[in-house]
Amino acid sequence: MLSYRHAFHAGNFADVFKHLVLVKSLEYLLQKPGPLLYIDTHAGAGSYPLNNAMSRKTNEYAQGAGALQLQQLPADFAPYGRLVERYGKQGIYPGSPLIAADLLRDQDKLRLFELHPTDYPKLARLFAKDRRVRAEQSDGHHALKSQLPAAQKRALVLMDPAYEVKREYQTVVDSLLAGYKRMANATYLLWYPVVQRDWIDRLVRQLRTSNMKDIWQFELGLEADNREHGMTASGMIAINPPWVLPRQMADLLPALQRQLASDRGFYRIEQIGAG
Repeated sequence: MLSYRHAFHAGNFADVFKHLVLVKSLEYLLQKPGPLLYIDTHAGAGSYPLNNAMSRKTNEYAQGAGALQLQQLPADFAPYGRLVERYGKQGIYPGSPLIAADLLRDQDKLRLFELHPTDYPKLARLFAKDRRVRAEQSDGHHALKSQLPAAQKRALVLMDPAYEVKREYQTVVDSLLAGYKRMANATYLLWYPVVQRDWIDRLVRQLRTSNMKDIWQFELGLEADNREHGMTASGMIAINPPWVLPRQMADLLPALQRQLASDRGFYRIEQIGAG
Protein backbone atom coordinates (compact mmCIF):
# COMPACT_ATOMS: atom_id res chain seq x y z
CA MET A 1 0.00 0.00 0.00
CA LEU A 2 2.92 2.35 0.82
CA SER A 3 0.68 4.95 2.49
CA TYR A 4 2.48 4.83 5.85
CA ARG A 5 4.87 7.74 6.54
CA HIS A 6 7.03 7.43 9.61
CA ALA A 7 7.67 11.18 9.69
CA PHE A 8 4.32 11.55 11.51
CA HIS A 9 5.52 9.27 14.31
CA ALA A 10 9.31 9.75 14.48
CA GLY A 11 10.62 9.85 18.03
CA ASN A 12 7.43 8.55 19.63
CA PHE A 13 7.46 6.13 22.57
CA ALA A 14 7.74 3.15 20.22
CA ASP A 15 10.81 4.65 18.52
CA VAL A 16 12.45 5.31 21.88
CA PHE A 17 11.93 1.70 22.89
CA LYS A 18 12.92 0.22 19.52
CA HIS A 19 16.04 2.32 19.12
CA LEU A 20 17.12 1.69 22.69
CA VAL A 21 17.10 -2.06 22.01
CA LEU A 22 18.99 -1.46 18.76
CA VAL A 23 21.67 0.66 20.43
CA LYS A 24 22.24 -1.78 23.27
CA SER A 25 22.49 -4.68 20.79
CA LEU A 26 24.98 -2.86 18.57
CA GLU A 27 27.02 -1.73 21.56
CA TYR A 28 27.60 -5.31 22.60
CA LEU A 29 28.31 -6.65 19.12
CA LEU A 30 30.83 -3.88 18.45
CA GLN A 31 32.96 -4.95 21.41
CA LYS A 32 34.47 -7.58 19.11
CA PRO A 33 37.00 -6.32 16.55
CA GLY A 34 35.66 -8.35 13.62
CA PRO A 35 33.50 -6.55 11.01
CA LEU A 36 29.71 -6.54 11.32
CA LEU A 37 26.99 -6.39 8.68
CA TYR A 38 23.94 -4.31 9.60
CA ILE A 39 20.78 -4.94 7.57
CA ASP A 40 17.74 -2.65 7.83
CA THR A 41 14.86 -4.21 5.88
CA HIS A 42 12.52 -1.20 6.16
CA ALA A 43 14.88 1.73 6.57
CA GLY A 44 12.53 4.67 5.97
CA ALA A 45 13.98 8.10 5.23
CA GLY A 46 16.82 7.71 7.74
CA SER A 47 16.23 10.98 9.60
CA TYR A 48 13.17 13.10 10.36
CA PRO A 49 12.76 16.87 10.85
CA LEU A 50 11.09 17.83 14.11
CA ASN A 51 9.75 21.18 13.01
CA ASN A 52 7.81 20.23 9.88
CA ALA A 53 4.05 19.92 9.49
CA MET A 54 4.06 16.13 9.72
CA SER A 55 5.79 16.06 13.10
CA ARG A 56 3.73 18.96 14.47
CA LYS A 57 0.47 17.37 13.38
CA THR A 58 0.79 14.38 15.72
CA ASN A 59 3.13 15.83 18.36
CA GLU A 60 4.28 12.28 19.11
CA TYR A 61 7.92 13.28 19.52
CA ALA A 62 6.99 15.58 22.39
CA GLN A 63 5.33 12.64 24.14
CA GLY A 64 8.23 10.29 23.36
CA ALA A 65 11.88 11.26 22.97
CA GLY A 66 11.04 14.89 23.73
CA ALA A 67 9.60 13.94 27.12
CA LEU A 68 12.66 12.02 28.33
CA GLN A 69 14.32 13.24 31.50
CA LEU A 70 17.72 11.81 30.64
CA GLN A 71 19.42 12.67 33.92
CA GLN A 72 16.90 10.49 35.78
CA LEU A 73 17.38 7.40 33.62
CA PRO A 74 19.82 4.52 34.33
CA ALA A 75 23.37 4.77 33.01
CA ASP A 76 22.71 2.14 30.32
CA PHE A 77 20.37 4.62 28.65
CA ALA A 78 23.12 7.19 28.08
CA PRO A 79 24.44 6.08 24.65
CA TYR A 80 21.00 6.36 23.09
CA GLY A 81 20.25 9.50 25.09
CA ARG A 82 23.36 11.23 23.73
CA LEU A 83 22.22 10.49 20.17
CA VAL A 84 18.78 11.97 20.85
CA GLU A 85 20.33 15.09 22.37
CA ARG A 86 22.89 15.63 19.62
CA TYR A 87 20.51 15.17 16.72
CA GLY A 88 17.75 17.03 18.54
CA LYS A 89 19.99 20.12 18.59
CA GLN A 90 20.09 19.79 14.79
CA GLY A 91 16.28 19.70 14.68
CA ILE A 92 15.98 16.06 13.66
CA TYR A 93 15.20 12.67 15.12
CA PRO A 94 17.56 9.92 13.87
CA GLY A 95 15.98 6.86 12.29
CA SER A 96 17.49 3.41 12.74
CA PRO A 97 19.86 3.71 9.73
CA LEU A 98 21.36 6.94 11.04
CA ILE A 99 21.68 5.52 14.56
CA ALA A 100 23.44 2.42 13.22
CA ALA A 101 25.72 4.44 10.95
CA ASP A 102 26.65 6.67 13.88
CA LEU A 103 27.72 3.68 15.99
CA LEU A 104 29.29 1.41 13.37
CA ARG A 105 32.99 1.51 12.52
CA ASP A 106 34.93 1.87 9.29
CA GLN A 107 35.20 -1.89 8.82
CA ASP A 108 31.44 -2.47 9.20
CA LYS A 109 28.84 -2.40 6.40
CA LEU A 110 25.23 -1.26 6.19
CA ARG A 111 22.64 -2.57 3.75
CA LEU A 112 19.48 -0.47 3.76
CA PHE A 113 16.23 -1.27 1.97
CA GLU A 114 13.26 1.03 1.49
CA LEU A 115 10.45 0.72 -1.05
CA HIS A 116 8.54 3.99 -0.55
CA PRO A 117 9.05 6.34 -3.56
CA THR A 118 9.25 9.44 -1.34
CA ASP A 119 11.36 8.08 1.51
CA TYR A 120 13.90 6.16 -0.57
CA PRO A 121 15.44 9.23 -2.31
CA LYS A 122 15.86 10.89 1.10
CA LEU A 123 17.57 7.77 2.42
CA ALA A 124 19.88 7.56 -0.60
CA ARG A 125 20.87 11.24 -0.30
CA LEU A 126 21.55 10.91 3.43
CA PHE A 127 24.16 8.21 2.87
CA ALA A 128 25.41 9.13 -0.60
CA LYS A 129 28.94 9.86 0.68
CA ASP A 130 29.20 6.99 3.16
CA ARG A 131 31.20 4.17 1.56
CA ARG A 132 30.03 1.71 4.18
CA VAL A 133 26.42 2.05 3.08
CA ARG A 134 24.47 0.61 0.17
CA ALA A 135 20.83 1.68 -0.05
CA GLU A 136 18.36 0.02 -2.41
CA GLN A 137 14.76 0.77 -3.35
CA SER A 138 13.34 -2.67 -2.79
CA ASP A 139 11.29 -4.82 -0.44
CA GLY A 140 13.55 -5.79 2.44
CA HIS A 141 11.73 -9.06 3.00
CA HIS A 142 12.70 -10.21 -0.48
CA ALA A 143 16.19 -8.73 -0.30
CA LEU A 144 17.14 -10.28 3.03
CA LYS A 145 17.96 -13.72 1.66
CA SER A 146 20.42 -12.23 -0.83
CA GLN A 147 22.42 -10.67 2.01
CA LEU A 148 22.82 -13.80 4.11
CA PRO A 149 24.98 -15.50 5.13
CA ALA A 150 27.10 -12.41 5.70
CA ALA A 151 30.64 -12.41 4.36
CA GLN A 152 31.60 -10.73 7.64
CA LYS A 153 30.45 -13.84 9.57
CA ARG A 154 28.48 -11.58 11.91
CA ALA A 155 25.23 -9.71 11.24
CA LEU A 156 22.44 -7.77 12.91
CA VAL A 157 19.11 -7.59 11.07
CA LEU A 158 16.50 -5.00 12.04
CA MET A 159 13.04 -5.71 10.64
CA ASP A 160 10.63 -2.82 11.13
CA PRO A 161 7.76 -2.88 8.61
CA ALA A 162 4.73 -0.62 8.72
CA TYR A 163 2.20 -3.46 9.15
CA GLU A 164 -0.19 -1.63 6.83
CA VAL A 165 -1.99 -4.88 6.09
CA LYS A 166 -2.76 -7.78 8.41
CA ARG A 167 -0.80 -10.31 6.33
CA GLU A 168 2.41 -8.49 7.27
CA TYR A 169 2.29 -10.31 10.60
CA GLN A 170 2.73 -13.57 8.71
CA THR A 171 5.24 -12.13 6.26
CA VAL A 172 7.63 -11.15 9.07
CA VAL A 173 7.57 -14.69 10.44
CA ASP A 174 8.30 -16.14 7.01
CA SER A 175 11.09 -13.61 6.50
CA LEU A 176 12.68 -14.37 9.86
CA LEU A 177 12.56 -18.10 9.24
CA ALA A 178 14.14 -17.66 5.81
CA GLY A 179 16.91 -15.45 7.21
CA TYR A 180 17.57 -17.80 10.12
CA LYS A 181 17.83 -20.75 7.75
CA ARG A 182 20.61 -18.97 5.87
CA MET A 183 22.41 -17.57 8.93
CA ALA A 184 21.41 -19.04 12.26
CA ASN A 185 24.01 -17.15 14.29
CA ALA A 186 22.91 -13.64 13.24
CA THR A 187 21.07 -11.36 15.64
CA TYR A 188 17.53 -10.56 14.46
CA LEU A 189 15.41 -7.73 15.90
CA LEU A 190 11.74 -7.61 14.89
CA TRP A 191 9.64 -4.63 15.94
CA TYR A 192 5.83 -4.92 16.10
CA PRO A 193 2.90 -2.69 17.14
CA VAL A 194 0.24 -3.96 19.52
CA VAL A 195 -3.03 -3.06 17.82
CA GLN A 196 -4.83 -6.39 18.16
CA ARG A 197 -3.24 -8.70 20.73
CA ASP A 198 -4.39 -11.88 18.98
CA TRP A 199 -2.21 -10.99 15.96
CA ILE A 200 0.83 -10.81 18.23
CA ASP A 201 -0.10 -14.01 20.05
CA ARG A 202 -0.27 -15.83 16.71
CA LEU A 203 3.11 -14.45 15.69
CA VAL A 204 4.71 -15.50 18.98
CA ARG A 205 3.23 -19.00 18.80
CA GLN A 206 4.80 -19.54 15.39
CA LEU A 207 8.19 -18.40 16.60
CA ARG A 208 7.92 -20.45 19.79
CA THR A 209 7.29 -23.65 17.81
CA SER A 210 9.92 -22.93 15.15
CA ASN A 211 13.46 -24.30 15.06
CA MET A 212 14.88 -20.93 16.13
CA LYS A 213 16.61 -20.78 19.51
CA ASP A 214 17.25 -18.05 22.07
CA ILE A 215 14.21 -15.87 21.40
CA TRP A 216 13.19 -13.02 23.70
CA GLN A 217 10.11 -10.81 23.70
CA PHE A 218 10.25 -7.26 25.06
CA GLU A 219 7.33 -4.83 25.22
CA LEU A 220 6.58 -1.32 26.39
CA GLY A 221 2.92 -0.35 26.69
CA LEU A 222 1.21 2.95 27.31
CA GLU A 223 -1.96 1.26 28.49
CA ALA A 224 -3.60 -2.14 28.70
CA ASP A 225 -4.70 -3.88 25.50
CA ASN A 226 -8.04 -2.78 24.14
CA ARG A 227 -10.10 -3.15 20.98
CA GLU A 228 -10.14 0.54 20.16
CA HIS A 229 -8.32 1.82 17.08
CA GLY A 230 -4.65 2.58 17.57
CA MET A 231 -1.40 1.24 19.01
CA THR A 232 -1.42 0.76 22.78
CA ALA A 233 2.04 -0.86 23.03
CA SER A 234 4.95 -1.96 20.91
CA GLY A 235 7.33 -4.85 21.15
CA MET A 236 10.60 -6.29 19.98
CA ILE A 237 11.35 -9.91 19.24
CA ALA A 238 15.08 -10.52 19.67
CA ILE A 239 16.63 -13.70 18.28
CA ASN A 240 20.20 -14.41 19.41
CA PRO A 241 20.32 -11.14 21.38
CA PRO A 242 23.39 -10.18 23.40
CA TRP A 243 23.29 -12.17 26.61
CA VAL A 244 23.29 -8.92 28.62
CA LEU A 245 20.23 -7.47 26.85
CA PRO A 246 17.49 -9.01 29.08
CA ARG A 247 19.26 -7.75 32.19
CA GLN A 248 19.67 -4.29 30.67
CA MET A 249 16.00 -4.18 29.68
CA ALA A 250 14.99 -5.21 33.20
CA ASP A 251 16.68 -2.02 34.39
CA LEU A 252 15.64 0.28 31.55
CA LEU A 253 12.03 -0.62 30.77
CA PRO A 254 10.60 0.19 34.22
CA ALA A 255 12.30 3.59 34.02
CA LEU A 256 10.84 4.24 30.56
CA GLN A 257 7.42 3.17 31.74
CA ARG A 258 7.55 5.70 34.57
CA GLN A 259 8.53 8.54 32.24
CA LEU A 260 6.49 7.81 29.11
CA ALA A 261 3.43 5.82 30.19
CA SER A 262 0.46 6.50 32.41
CA ASP A 263 -0.36 4.50 35.51
CA ARG A 264 -1.88 1.97 33.11
CA GLY A 265 1.45 1.41 31.38
CA PHE A 266 3.35 -1.88 31.48
CA TYR A 267 6.46 -3.64 30.24
CA ARG A 268 7.24 -7.25 29.36
CA ILE A 269 10.47 -9.27 29.36
CA GLU A 270 10.03 -12.93 28.49
CA GLN A 271 12.09 -15.68 26.91
CA ILE A 272 9.90 -17.45 24.39
CA GLY A 273 12.51 -19.75 22.85
CA ALA A 274 15.10 -21.81 24.68
CA GLY A 275 18.65 -20.50 24.67
